[in-house]
Amino acid sequence: MKKLDSRTYLYIAIFGMLLIVGLTVFYAFTPVSRADNTQYLYIDNDDTQDSVIMHLRPMSHTAGLTGLTALMRHTGYSEKIRTGRYAIEPKEGAFTLFRKLKNGQQASLHLTIPEVRTMDRLASVLSKKLMLDSATIANALYSDEVCQKYGFDTCTVAAMFVPNTYDVYWNMSLDALMQRMEKEYQRFWQGDHEKKAAQIQLTPVEVCTLASIIDEETANTAEKPMIAGMYLNRLKTNMPLQADPTIKFALKQFELKRIWQKLLTIQSPYNTYKNTGLPPGPIKIASVKGIDAVLNAVNHDYLYMCAKEDFSGTHNFARTYQEHLKNAAKYTKALNERGIK
Repeated sequence: MKKLDSRTYLYIAIFGMLLIVGLTVFYAFTPVSRADNTQYLYIDNDDTQDSVIMHLRPMSHTAGLTGLTALMRHTGYSEKIRTGRYAIEPKEGAFTLFRKLKNGQQASLHLTIPEVRTMDRLASVLSKKLMLDSATIANALYSDEVCQKYGFDTCTVAAMFVPNTYDVYWNMSLDALMQRMEKEYQRFWQGDHEKKAAQIQLTPVEVCTLASIIDEETANTAEKPMIAGMYLNRLKTNMPLQADPTIKFALKQFELKRIWQKLLTIQSPYNTYKNTGLPPGPIKIASVKGIDAVLNAVNHDYLYMCAKEDFSGTHNFARTYQEHLKNAAKYTKALNERGIK
């Protein structure tokens, strides 16, 4: 058999190297995602290298995932897995995605603070958008020690959450979440909002508390400044607010359609029929429109209001109790005719 000369060995070696380089380039730069739109990979504290690969498998090309897996196994990725929400772009190669995962270059998300009634519900909504679980968030919101770190207590902490949409990271810690919300609260109340609150002699938390009541009284944004003016008149004269939504909150029966006399005896600091002044804190996360309604309340001399008998969601206002009784009688008659209990 004829022996191969040195030049032939060299060609074989070069061919082998080119093949290796070619395969490496192919697998490293082959797109991972097989979708035409951006997909997201979520990595939490419990994930391992194998589970990350499993999360990726349903959304990946075989070749791209093979390249990514090889990069992970030969670079010590498993020793430091970074949590987060990572965007997987169409046509993004395995090497690019690997570098993103390795360096923790995660994508932010839009977190919308909802106008919910309870902190349990807030915790549930936030946990669906963040890595934090609902119990962790709820425990913090019901902890005086935690709330006091940010200048609130368990009754007033709802005021810290200004309903808006914020750019955050999915894996943000509980402390980071609370710090961000407190920062946004301070930002919201700087300038005109703070000045207007001072002009009506209310603190920002008190404005939020009154706004939360008004939000529950009506969904009609145009009427909210009128209702705000009425409640401010009551506060000035030390007259009970007598706000039905506070009774629902005290009872935690938000589905009630009528507030009967027997319900007004509940022993609660939120019973604004028995107690004068504002309740201890907001009865929901107040809307920005509700807050603006309080800060821009209509100046009038009405002291009473009653839902209109046409069920339009607006109210009849009255200056005297006698006028109010007439309005209340019309509304009660309409309720009875419709069989609403």
